[in-house]
Amino acid sequence: MAARGQEPLIAQQTPSEGAEDDRIEEEDALLTGQPAHKQASTTAFVKKRWHEVGLFLWALLATVAVVVLAVVYQNTKDVAGGDSPNTAAPSGKRNLIFMVSDGMGPTSLTLTREWRQFSEQLPYDETLILDQHLIGQSRTRSTSSLVTDSAAGATAFSCGRKSYNGAISVLPDHSPCGSVMEAAKRMGYTTGLVVTTRITDATPAVFVSHVRRREMEDSIAMQMVGETHPLGRMVDLMFGGGRCHFLPSSANGSCRKDDIDVIQLAQDKGWGYISNREDFDNLGTSVELPMLGLFADTDFPYEIDRRYQDDVYPSLEEMTRTALDALSAASADKDQGFFVMIEGSRIDHAGHANDPAAQVHEVQAYDRAMAAVLDFVRDAETPTLMVSTSDHETGGLATARQLHAAYPDYLWYPGVLANASHSASYLDHEYHQHLHAKPTPTGDETVAYIAALVSETLGIHDLGQDEIENLVQDPATAAYQFADMVSRRAQTGWTTHGHSGADVNIYSSDPSAADKLVGNHENTEVGDFLRYYLGLNEEVERVTNELREHMKITGSSWLGEVPGAGERLDGQDHIEHYTGDHKKRSVCDVGGH
Repeated sequence: MAARGQEPLIAQQTPSEGAEDDRIEEEDALLTGQPAHKQASTTAFVKKRWHEVGLFLWALLATVAVVVLAVVYQNTKDVAGGDSPNTAAPSGKRNLIFMVSDGMGPTSLTLTREWRQFSEQLPYDETLILDQHLIGQSRTRSTSSLVTDSAAGATAFSCGRKSYNGAISVLPDHSPCGSVMEAAKRMGYTTGLVVTTRITDATPAVFVSHVRRREMEDSIAMQMVGETHPLGRMVDLMFGGGRCHFLPSSANGSCRKDDIDVIQLAQDKGWGYISNREDFDNLGTSVELPMLGLFADTDFPYEIDRRYQDDVYPSLEEMTRTALDALSAASADKDQGFFVMIEGSRIDHAGHANDPAAQVHEVQAYDRAMAAVLDFVRDAETPTLMVSTSDHETGGLATARQLHAAYPDYLWYPGVLANASHSASYLDHEYHQHLHAKPTPTGDETVAYIAALVSETLGIHDLGQDEIENLVQDPATAAYQFADMVSRRAQTGWTTHGHSGADVNIYSSDPSAADKLVGNHENTEVGDFLRYYLGLNEEVERVTNELREHMKITGSSWLGEVPGAGERLDGQDHIEHYTGDHKKRSVCDVGGH
């Protein structure tokens, strides 16, 4: 016998003879279909088995449902633009609106949002239209630098390929690459460009021209109207500035180096032409294409200045609405829709100038243009998608600035920007007008003029003696000095007067349709998406081959010379020049703003 302390905690029990008989009887009943003697016990067993079968069937059906839903979701994702390499492009007639916020980085949104909240007395959770459509970010490096310029950045959009800074739809081997707009035009789409800088500037230029240096704007103008482009005219509507590159050198306001009248050439080829606000307002929606609208000799004034010259220059929002209506009407009875590029061009210039007051007005103007686009998308009979991004960030903007060696307070002051009624570029123009007045002003008169100018237009009343002396001694950099007066008082920081390598935001009217751009991407993937959405992959390649064949047959003089090693290729001096037809305003007008 086992000792007491060695007994198991739970004693193993042998089934009784009666229990074993019951089990056998129940199994026989299930197999033979005959009732068991123990009916109650058998019924309970059957119920248990049926319950297990029911659970199994429920699990099987749930699994099937999950699989079916997964397949449906994946198919929907593929149609909308998923990550599958075998994704089929959208089918049917459609429109694509591609917006470019030149030079706008993520901090530009913060700056503008908080300035607007302050100046319009809005709650802190009131956002911009842009904020509501954010879907991803784009990486911006070029082949020649981690910091891209607009030419290489926009070539990534037009060709879907990386290139060097300064290249206008030309690759690092200096050969042309077909653009998405050229392919769209060839496939029957109606095409357009809307900008607030020169229409020959880098971003619009890459879509319908090819040169090896972006400063070849005279040549770009000729290609844009179809005069020297190897494939003829590739765009139907152009709104913007840059009239000086279309006028012969003998004409007033021209900046061409030759005496070619590009406007006359365009009109001889059937282009309609308008150059002032009155003609623009009279266009209506039934615009006869092709249409060339050049409303400024060079760039439009900054929006902060343009708003006082509304009778001279249409806004980006107005040009956007008119262009969309015109393109929609022109493509209404066609098999294909339209493709348009709309650029908020001077956000970039405000960044180069380090002018935060000009910057927020430019971003807000772009936000209004996006609202106009979204209105159109909502009401359009043809399915329409909007995609927006920037080619790069400009200025290295920060909503903070350390002014002294002491550890800084965590502050920035949007109220300083709200006090400014004009850009630093405008003040620079006014200041130089004063300096060149006859008779020549005295030193005391200039000091008094500076104090009054800064007070009336920037709302700065605590101008330091050192700030005045610097303006007197170095008027050539006055634009940067005026901008810095605002930035320091707002505690807004800048790291450069050039571009930065920051990632930039991607926006869309429909995240599902633009699913391929959700998340973080190379800028070339934006270009890939444009031609994917329009169904132009093969046509872009055909255009590229034709351009290269043309280069083989005729030579490459139309592309310009191959740039030398180490040559600066952005073609810009980035010195601030006031570009508007400025108007004097009274102190009362300024104070009433």
